[in-house]
Amino acid sequence: MINIIDYEMGNLRSVAKAFESLGFAVRVSADPKDIASADKLVLPGVGAFRDCIHNLRQGGFVEPLLEHVAAGKPLLGICVGMQMLFDESEEFGCHQGLGLIPGKVVRFPAGMVEGGERLKVPHMGWNNLDLHRPAPIFMGVADRSFVYFVHSYYCAAERPEDVAASCRYGEVEFAAALWRDNLFATQFHPEKSQSVGLSIFKNFGEL
Repeated sequence: MINIIDYEMGNLRSVAKAFESLGFAVRVSADPKDIASADKLVLPGVGAFRDCIHNLRQGGFVEPLLEHVAAGKPLLGICVGMQMLFDESEEFGCHQGLGLIPGKVVRFPAGMVEGGERLKVPHMGWNNLDLHRPAPIFMGVADRSFVYFVHSYYCAAERPEDVAASCRYGEVEFAAALWRDNLFATQFHPEKSQSVGLSIFKNFGEL
C-alpha cells in the first residue's frame, strides 16, 4: 500500500491517479495512524514551506513519518515535500524542517540573466535533469530528461552524496532529486512530467 499524506497542502489527486494508472494500491489519508500500515509513503507539497511544515506538525504526521523512515520503508517527497526533509527554510523567515537531509532551502537570487534575458522567479516549466547517481527511482530514465518544475526556493544540500540529480536555472545549480537509503525526493513534479514522471512513480512503487 502506498500512503499519500493528506495534510491539506499537496497535489493529492494527480499523484494518486498517476500511481493508480500504473496499477498500484494507493490510499490518500488525513489520518496519521494510517502511516504505520503503509509499505511506502508519499509526502507531496504545494505552497509555502512555512504553511506545509505547520500543517504537517499540527496534523500529527511528523512522528509516524519519522518512524516509517527509521523502519527502512521508502518515502518519496515531492516539491515542498522534498524541501521539508531538510534542516530549515528561509521562506517567510527561518522555519525548521524535518532534519532528515542536512542543508537548507533558499530563494533563487533576484536579477538572474541568461542569454541576455532576465529570468523569472518562480522557476516554472520544463528543464533538464543531470543525473549524478543511479538512484533506483531513475531506472530507465535518460540523463538530460525534461521534467516540470514550479518553485521559487531551492534545496542547497550540504552533502553532495545526497543529491541524485541536479538542475541549473540561471547561475544556480540546485538539487533536483535526492536519494539516501530509503529516502527519495524530487523538487520537480513527477505527476506533471509525463512519461518520465510515470517511470519515476513506477520505479518507486516497485521498490
